[in-house]
Amino acid sequence: MPTSHSAAVADRSAQVRHRRRTGSVARLHRPLTWMALVMTVLTVTSLVGLLVDDRMLLGESVWLKPLKFGFAFALYGLTLAWLLSLPHKGSRATWWLGTTFAVAGVLDVGFIAVQAARGTFSHFNNFDTDPVNEIGQRIFMSGVPGLFLANLVIVVILSWQRLVDRPTARAIHFGLALAVTGMAMGYLMGYTGKQLVRDTNGKVIELISGHTVIDPASRDLSPRDAAPGMPITNWSTIGGDLRVPHFVGLHGIQILLLTVIALAWLAPRYPWLRPERTRAALVGVLALGYTGLLTIVFTQAIRAQPLIHPDTTTLTSFVGLTAGVALLLGAVYWRARTHPEPNDPTADTDTMPLPLVQPLATHTPRARV
Repeated sequence: MPTSHSAAVADRSAQVRHRRRTGSVARLHRPLTWMALVMTVLTVTSLVGLLVDDRMLLGESVWLKPLKFGFAFALYGLTLAWLLSLPHKGSRATWWLGTTFAVAGVLDVGFIAVQAARGTFSHFNNFDTDPVNEIGQRIFMSGVPGLFLANLVIVVILSWQRLVDRPTARAIHFGLALAVTGMAMGYLMGYTGKQLVRDTNGKVIELISGHTVIDPASRDLSPRDAAPGMPITNWSTIGGDLRVPHFVGLHGIQILLLTVIALAWLAPRYPWLRPERTRAALVGVLALGYTGLLTIVFTQAIRAQPLIHPDTTTLTSFVGLTAGVALLLGAVYWRARTHPEPNDPTADTDTMPLPLVQPLATHTPRARV
């Protein structure tokens, strides 16, 4: 009799979770989903541009910037669309905030694409009196703060709510905080100093700032952002690059959610990972480690140090961070092995309200029922 009751409870729990997952897919935030689709189209278009258009700006293809922005916004837009589809308090406010983010994202990245097609600069190009540029800079001045503030308020609304299971909730809370921090770091690019550059037509343009940080004593109007950079990313090799912490912070939420998925997939194979508390602790440790990594690359950039040329201080910080994370992970493992939790028939370790997890769930007998 107890066995039949446990089976019935588990079956009802699985049915509820299945309805949650399919409901989450159906209720994806529509404006953010459309934004992600537009950004995907832009990414594909930019890839074609890289192949057929040989124009260069600051030593890179004119289409590399819209490619990177399109991909980043598509990825983050889908993540935010799924997040806002979860049942939560204040959903009406977050719907409008998500819509604000979507509209601002399309306008801002759209201007980046337009300027790329015109062979000129989108960021920091405040002095050019070209009518299209003047209109675009006004969009930037309103759109970028709109993106930041909409995301910040969403974080404030959701930060105290437990939307899903503990590991996923922890990934969401840390990830959103990292994203806001990464966005805020982007504003510091405005204090790196002026530089004179040329567009693809040979026109000299004064940019009010840039992404490369160099020693103020050696700073002049030379085009430091045009110096040879790292492959693919084109991050600076002559100074610090604030795009590095900007990138690391923005995409922390995807890294943490992928960690949650990986732990859920591994849980049926490794019994010590099955308790929700253990997986939540692992996500928390990795989130703290990721925060430490963000701090290191930010400090490195501010100190005018290229990412690929770390000094002793940076290397020591990284080694210390790695050792600390390893010790904490070991402590979580030791606790899980020495203090196992009783099995909870209603807590299935391989299911979450994450659409991306559905293919992984087919590996367990319960998901096949």
